[in-house]
Amino acid sequence: MRADLVKLLIGVCLFGFIAGVAVWAPRLAPHDPAEQDMLNTLLPPAWQAGGSADFPLGTDALGECILSRLIYGTRTALIVALAASFGSMVVGTALALTGGYAGGWMDWLVVHLVDLWMSFPPIILSLLLMVGLGTGLRNVILAIVLVDWTRFCRVVRAEVLQIRRRDYVTAARLLGLTHLRIVGRDILPAAAPLIATLVSLEMGIAVIVEATLSFVGLSVGADRPAWGIMIADGRATVHQAPWALIAPMLAIFVTVLTFNRLGDGVRGVFDPRLKQSR
Repeated sequence: MRADLVKLLIGVCLFGFIAGVAVWAPRLAPHDPAEQDMLNTLLPPAWQAGGSADFPLGTDALGECILSRLIYGTRTALIVALAASFGSMVVGTALALTGGYAGGWMDWLVVHLVDLWMSFPPIILSLLLMVGLGTGLRNVILAIVLVDWTRFCRVVRAEVLQIRRRDYVTAARLLGLTHLRIVGRDILPAAAPLIATLVSLEMGIAVIVEATLSFVGLSVGADRPAWGIMIADGRATVHQAPWALIAPMLAIFVTVLTFNRLGDGVRGVFDPRLKQSR
């Protein structure tokens, strides 16, 4: 229990730090992320020889401040992570509750819809959707929701199938409670720890998917900083300026690790089955 609580606290603190960077990006960034200084291209970090205090993490091939683009990229990643994960949760959980609780032909329909949708490779499906929808932050979020709702639906449905067999759900039915009340009062709260864990994990997945899409030029526009775009730009100058590639990769790694720690901590602290097993 103590280890899970520590994971949760670490995850919450790191998430608070990332959220703070995203919210206060205009005040934290030393420069405009789109500002180009062609006289100071490929500058090393400030602590290396030839570096400048005006550009703490150096500059890229266009003279743009890497730290400023990294900070503003946090805002893009966090918006996509939050919106896409909650959108996927709403769609997937709604279908899982409908099919898992109702059973019969409705459950059969949900299961076959999930199997059909998951037969497409997620990355390929995301790329196809972005080609059809076009670039933009809203389209990135929509593409991730349309692909990843199946993660929630499949896992939450299995949980609902177990919960609906419990004695208190049977007692609620015998008392004549409505199906909507049983789902909202008995089934959904029991599945809440699992759903919260899935949301945390989906945030990390959304960050990776957005970085992948922006890396190939199918995410946000070129005028909006994104870590995938920074990786794509830094790849061309990796031998002259490796810091331009390493910085966004570390940002993605820390962000995904934060969401994973947060999910593990939430599940360990609030899932009653894990408490009983201990």
